[in-house]
Amino acid sequence: MSNKSSISIPVLFDGQAFRNDFINWYYHQKRDLPWRRTEDPYHIWVSEIMLQQTQVDTVIPYFKHFMNHYPTVYELAHADQQDVLKAWEGLGYYSRARNLHDAVKEVVSTYDGQVPSDKKELKKLKGVGSYTQGAILSIAFNQPEPAVDGNVMRVMSRILEIDEDIAKPKTKTVFEDIIREIISEEDPSAFNQGLMELGALICQPKNPKCDQCPVQSHCQAYAKGVQTELPIKTKAKKQKHETYFNLILRDDTGNYFIEKRPDDGLLAGLWQFPLYSQEKFTEVSLIEWLKQQYGVSIKITSHLGRVKHVFSHVIWEVDILEADIIDQDRPNMDGEWVDDELIKTYPLPNVQQKVLNKLI
Repeated sequence: MSNKSSISIPVLFDGQAFRNDFINWYYHQKRDLPWRRTEDPYHIWVSEIMLQQTQVDTVIPYFKHFMNHYPTVYELAHADQQDVLKAWEGLGYYSRARNLHDAVKEVVSTYDGQVPSDKKELKKLKGVGSYTQGAILSIAFNQPEPAVDGNVMRVMSRILEIDEDIAKPKTKTVFEDIIREIISEEDPSAFNQGLMELGALICQPKNPKCDQCPVQSHCQAYAKGVQTELPIKTKAKKQKHETYFNLILRDDTGNYFIEKRPDDGLLAGLWQFPLYSQEKFTEVSLIEWLKQQYGVSIKITSHLGRVKHVFSHVIWEVDILEADIIDQDRPNMDGEWVDDELIKTYPLPNVQQKVLNKLI
């Protein structure tokens, strides 16, 4: 066992039988997913980035759409970032798209368009962490590298009865060491994908389907009846709440005003109706501030309700205010005026899609 890990594999654990049983199960039961029909490392890379924090069924249409637009690294590398964000629209966690775009540019400029098969070179690419690195190397290049995410830690916590807290970053290293020791040298692709598939279909967070599990006989937690008590995972901090006004400004032709979010931070580079914190403004003070800041007089004509959007760390509650500009032309604000059709060509985050649905 590697000296990096304090966890030892049980003496009676038969690694070879375990590998055989669940790799055979994987080949017979695996889902027919579009990224499993290829060994192209770029396609596998895109799928793994999309699958981070996103359900498989959600990813499938986005993956197909994205690959139609950008079938090779060259199309993606030469694309405008706004177009890339538009193709990603609705998938969330947009930093994934920006990092992927930057990394693919690096692949084209530095690696002659070839996704690196070298561990150290691959890790240099923006947005490629240890999990993505392991997934690409094992699935696309058949290298015996661990690809450890929450699914894998849950499965192996139960199989080997490991009570380490998987919410702690250092625990991931423990599981990577364990996977390195038991991974199939002959078929690391099926091994890693099999673990992912087992976690998705059988060894689920609640109510694992132990009666259907192909490796039940190898499971230490099942043998002791403690499978539902594992993995150990401390609860994350409670999400904070933030409230905003979304201002729907219309000019005399009925066009809307939208603005681009900053290039850094949450929802970077995406477009939105102007968003104002309710910690800073009331409706009355917002109207006054717009007059002082831009010399624009507005009249709120309707309240279109509230939308809610849950991010991983914060919950937004957004009150939608529809307003007309009074007695003047468009104000000198930094953004674009768009109609009902043109606005659909701009990359909007999910929360703004919810707002738009109230309007159109």
